[in-house]
Amino acid sequence: MVPLLLVLLLALILFGAGFALKALWWIAIIVLVVWLVGFVARPKGGSGRWYRW
Repeated sequence: MVPLLLVLLLALILFGAGFALKALWWIAIIVLVVWLVGFVARPKGGSGRWYRW
């Protein structure tokens, strides 16, 4: 019974980590797209930055 619980726990941890990594990849892709759009659509004048950091 204990090995079965350990295998199920390991599967749950790996599934959770896989889901989190996939979510992080999607967030990274969205941030990259927003950055590229801002880089292309930045105003001609001023400092050249479209963000206010």
